[in-house]
Amino acid sequence: MPRASVRDRLLAAGLETLRTQGFNGCGVQDITDAAGVPKGSFYNHFDSKEALGAAVVDQYMRASVQDLSLLQDPAKTPLRRLRDYFAQQVERLVEGRFECGCLLANFAAELADHSPLIRERVAASFTEWSSHLEHVLREAQAAGEVAPDVAPQMLATFMLGAWEGAVLRSRVEKGRAPLDAFLRLAFDRSLEQGTPACSRPAG
Repeated sequence: MPRASVRDRLLAAGLETLRTQGFNGCGVQDITDAAGVPKGSFYNHFDSKEALGAAVVDQYMRASVQDLSLLQDPAKTPLRRLRDYFAQQVERLVEGRFECGCLLANFAAELADHSPLIRERVAASFTEWSSHLEHVLREAQAAGEVAPDVAPQMLATFMLGAWEGAVLRSRVEKGRAPLDAFLRLAFDRSLEQGTPACSRPAG
């Protein structure tokens, strides 16, 4: 295997350090120490910690491609693909003891009002993620698995927001109950019954 470049080592260390400590909870020295490189080499590759943070968001999404490939499994129905994808994410959070959560949500909460650069990268990443969900939901509607009376884009946005809320609460409670509730309500009680909860009239 070729040796990782200094930039790649900084990205890998930055992803782990920023994810576990938060953007404001660590400094450049923490990241270079984790990468095993001199602090001075950091600025040969990134103008600032903010620039590294923006690159880390992109790296985070690239690392998610393998998980998102579950949404394309032709051996499963669209809705089964979607449920299995989220079920895998639940198990990953359980294995991680509900620590750290989602980098995108963490950065959104911590930096959306303070770093336009990172906010734009996070927004673009959420849009990309949502588009993958939208595609599968569109397939599920065409297959008759999901009611066609709500636009798949709206359903994807709703689902992603509900998921991120469940992830946040699981971190607070240090338990999987919010994540399991998401799976039950999003699939067993909403989508799979052909009447998405967000399309039902209130009252």
